[in-house]
Amino acid sequence: MNESRVINSITETIGGTPLLALNRIGAGLNGKIFAKLEYFSPGHSKKDRIALSIIDAAEKDGSLAPGQTVVELTSGNTGTGLALVCKARGYPFVAVISRGNSVERSIMMKALGAEIFLVDQAPHSQPGQVSGEDMKLVEEAAHKLAAERNAFRADQFQNLNNMRAHEFGTGPEILKQTAGGITAFCDFVGSGGTFAGCATAFKNYNAAIRCFVVEPSEAAVMAGKPTTGAGHPIQGGGYSRTNLLIDKKLIDGFIQVSGEEAVQMAHRLAMEEGIFGGVSGGANVAAAIKLLQTEIPGASIATIICDSGLKYMSTGLWEA
Repeated sequence: MNESRVINSITETIGGTPLLALNRIGAGLNGKIFAKLEYFSPGHSKKDRIALSIIDAAEKDGSLAPGQTVVELTSGNTGTGLALVCKARGYPFVAVISRGNSVERSIMMKALGAEIFLVDQAPHSQPGQVSGEDMKLVEEAAHKLAAERNAFRADQFQNLNNMRAHEFGTGPEILKQTAGGITAFCDFVGSGGTFAGCATAFKNYNAAIRCFVVEPSEAAVMAGKPTTGAGHPIQGGGYSRTNLLIDKKLIDGFIQVSGEEAVQMAHRLAMEEGIFGGVSGGANVAAAIKLLQTEIPGASIATIICDSGLKYMSTGLWEA
């Protein structure tokens, strides 16, 4: 993003986000933590990057026709990114979202011109805690709707342009901002695009950079652990589903964070660093601290603040 000129589209503000050294939370730790503040993008999350990457690629290869409807399942962040990119490019957008996601996300997408298709949660699911069963229902609804509307399906869980947004954007930005000085990376996995893209960029630069998958303690499927609480509060991931974007060769280890630990760290980030982020950002920083205290003391770890705390106002994360 170039701040020295007038821009002609909101899409030109996507990416180029700051990287903050967590000097307060990191005080006394054996190592350093750098947090990429993705809520500085216009849709207030890292998913703006993949929305632009997916639409750009679809326009170039002809799979998205002028004026064609775009459909995608979302927990809200990818949908917000697609809503603003589609509005800028002239495509109708339909966001298929579980009722278990925070209402702020649907409100923001609708404000950006998206049509919202809400899917009821599975029996016994809790509001604000989207389970793997909930996501299966959303997937079924998105597939059916895309067929009915003859729509382009963004398909973030399988579209390689998801990870490419981070391989050629987020990862290289972090390397430039740290002068190549990181020795590790950790990220909470949803679609897997951020982890896969950043890890690819880092290992292409220096194969010794260690990359760790962050998962909820309650649903650490990639680590091969049983699911004990599919309805955890870390929205946007831990859905107990197979991840298709991540090459297992990129993974140097797994680290688990409980929903409670993620929430507590989100509060600390706000109070101590002035970072008003979401629960997944809290999970990432909590995981980085655990790594410095156990497996990789002395490391310089990069991680992601995935989205804004403004998207969680109705969830109980923040008190009035």
